[in-house]
Amino acid sequence: MRQQVKVIKTQRDYDAAIARLSALMDEDVTPGSSKEAELELLALVIESYEHSKVEPVVLDPIEAILFRMDQLGLKKVDLVPYMGSLPKVSEVLARKRPLNLAMIRKLHQGLGVPADVLLAQTDDAVDLDEALPYDTAKFPFKEMFARGYFEGFNGTLREAKDKTEELIRRFMRGFNLQPIHQARLRAPMHQSGSRLMDEYALLTWHVAVLKKARQLKLKSAFVKGSLTEERLRELARLSRFEQGPRLAQEFLADMGIALVFEEHFSKTYLDGAAMFDGDLPVVALTLRHDRLDNFWFALLHELVHIQRHLGPDRWFIADNLEDKVHQQTQEEREADDGARDILIPQAEWLASGLTVEPTMEAAMALADKLRIHPTIVAGRVRHQTGNWRLLSSIKADVRRLFADQLQVTRPELG
Repeated sequence: MRQQVKVIKTQRDYDAAIARLSALMDEDVTPGSSKEAELELLALVIESYEHSKVEPVVLDPIEAILFRMDQLGLKKVDLVPYMGSLPKVSEVLARKRPLNLAMIRKLHQGLGVPADVLLAQTDDAVDLDEALPYDTAKFPFKEMFARGYFEGFNGTLREAKDKTEELIRRFMRGFNLQPIHQARLRAPMHQSGSRLMDEYALLTWHVAVLKKARQLKLKSAFVKGSLTEERLRELARLSRFEQGPRLAQEFLADMGIALVFEEHFSKTYLDGAAMFDGDLPVVALTLRHDRLDNFWFALLHELVHIQRHLGPDRWFIADNLEDKVHQQTQEEREADDGARDILIPQAEWLASGLTVEPTMEAAMALADKLRIHPTIVAGRVRHQTGNWRLLSSIKADVRRLFADQLQVTRPELG
């Protein structure tokens, strides 16, 4: 008579199931019969009960390393290439220092220690056989640490460097960007002279900017074609107000465009960038020149890029506005000319008399006529003439208006 197989809940149920399983295994069970089905089902419920009662085996990476050392006849000194130094080897094997991802990767690839064992006590889901799309050693790590980019990490810089791969991975999580993508500029971007922009500094800045943009709550989605010349001129007229740059951020948010600020990295000379994050247009400025006229020109320059140059195959343009080589490209000339004409139309500039006699009165008159801040006119005069002392009393700064949004570096901890 076929017996009904029940879920095992007690030790008594378990003992009965084991007895019945033994009895069935002693019989000559016909394949495909009801007894064979009963036997298979019994085996499943018994296994399930045993798993619920038996503590899972905790895989121990140190034991695995010691076992592999014994197999290969290795000494501590032989692990230096995998861990960095003999003191580190001693500390790891004595369980006084945790394995980091760099060590784990080398131990797996070099000594064949199973990846699942090495990663058993970490929170990182990592495929150790998959090559990283970037070189963690090339990131501006010290500056990233100082800016507090490694959210949730509260150790010292020295401790952070010991977890470089983990921290870089977490920083990059959610961003499918690689250094090579940053180089998709129609002309290479230069820092100064003939040196090219540091790809990894640009990549890091790009990710930091997108993180800020994703935190903004914009009032509406961007509508393609809405960034018209008239809208840009309307934006430029906000410059006449004391809080004009802050108003510009709100103006663009209403259009579904994110305007964010992030310091440039040392030894780079980045003014800003225009980009898309999916369907979200983003303008990012560094404000490395604390001048109001520079702010408005850089802002309009990037918006012209969004208006005319960005698209499905062109989603990121970075700018060093002093890079003479880069300025020779067609799109940079268009962005320069577009920004200049939005702020001060060429006909108005020529009619002002400033090209002949750049006086304070003429500058103020033109600013009043165009309803823009006088420093924009003074900046145009200085740029056109190359004489940065002209109209020097007309000036204004801008960084103070965004002190709450610019990155504040922290001192090294410990």
